[in-house]
Amino acid sequence: MIDTTKPPETAVLVALITQKQTADQTKEYLAELAFLAETSGVKTIQAFTQKMDRPDTRTFVGKGKLEEIQTFILDNPVDSVIFDDDLTPAQVRNLEDSFKDVKVLDRSLLILNIFSMRAQTAQSRVQVELAQYQYMYPRLTRMWSHLTSQKGGVGMRGPGEKELETDRRIVKDRISFLKEKLAKIDKQSQTRRKERDRLVRVALVGYTNVGKSTLMRTMAKTDVFAENKLFATVDSTVRKVTLGNIPFLLTDTVGFIRKLPTMLIESFKSTLDEVREADILVHVVDVSHPNFEEQIEVVNSTLADIKAADKPMVLVFNKMDRFVPKDEWADQLQLGEDDEFIDTQEDIIIPVAVRKQTALAYLKKTYLAQKADYVAFISAETGENVGELRELLYDLVKERHYQIYPNWSHVPLSESAEYGDGLAS
Repeated sequence: MIDTTKPPETAVLVALITQKQTADQTKEYLAELAFLAETSGVKTIQAFTQKMDRPDTRTFVGKGKLEEIQTFILDNPVDSVIFDDDLTPAQVRNLEDSFKDVKVLDRSLLILNIFSMRAQTAQSRVQVELAQYQYMYPRLTRMWSHLTSQKGGVGMRGPGEKELETDRRIVKDRISFLKEKLAKIDKQSQTRRKERDRLVRVALVGYTNVGKSTLMRTMAKTDVFAENKLFATVDSTVRKVTLGNIPFLLTDTVGFIRKLPTMLIESFKSTLDEVREADILVHVVDVSHPNFEEQIEVVNSTLADIKAADKPMVLVFNKMDRFVPKDEWADQLQLGEDDEFIDTQEDIIIPVAVRKQTALAYLKKTYLAQKADYVAFISAETGENVGELRELLYDLVKERHYQIYPNWSHVPLSESAEYGDGLAS
């Protein structure tokens, strides 16, 4: 029997080590870029880095590194070269000339492709298409470079220029059409949100792939798509949840990521309005990720950019069942004589103290417990310590709920069963 399965596309990744980006950061960013590529169905077979003060204006990397990548492409089956930073139209054109039949993508285009694959609702599909056209518009010149030699005389334009001008006009008209269509959808979304004004609104925010959708499924006791891939959720999902006898709306929003394309933030304005208009934010963090603190900064910076950083917030450290303590945190704990560190794996050092207590008790002794006014350590997947999060959230929701309904007679959370029911997003 003939195997007709199409092999996955292959790619090499390229990133720079600069004054603003250390070697360790570059390594982490490349790992994330490889995960993005995997999410889009592309297999990474090699990664290239170069130390430069700034990207080369012509080819992003230097001449020697460019030749090294070219040699690798000649010797290996490579379908695309993916750069971890945005490329200018001139850089893309020069790189495509250098790599011949191999596709050239930058980080923004890769993310846009993933969003296009993940978008399910009419609103998100329009948002992604608008972002794609906005990305494409300044880069149209290279699409007609094969016609640049066909130029007319003085005062005349060759067919290449005419087609490029026509193409620009088509794209510009399409952008205008999509903006008008999105404005109508936004009005409908605003109407739906106004209808929810009589309920407290809680929004889950966080870096992509930190477990927001899994937490949503746990809190609302309903099926919500969750997958171990970046941007598994692009569309906002809203569910009605009740703690005690107090109902509120819980929204799962699109995950943030470093170097998120500007045009995506602009296009997803209405989706991000769910965050802006929320009464309470639940910032979910993957505490098992080696660079979770940088991810926290990325999310906080994005929240500040969309003017949503001043809301009451619960900082939720998720995936504590996968947490491996950092050895440098030992100084912050009062360990006994028997609590010295031992090597258990090649690069992992775990204090003996952790074996004598749960990860939860350990985490509560670290500085993480003081990073915000409201902090919870949980595992959304196993359900561990989710009850503590519910109690924190219940107190915040109750306070806001009584501002709306001063005479509401509440039932203590300990005396009631919390539940969730579906609500169309």
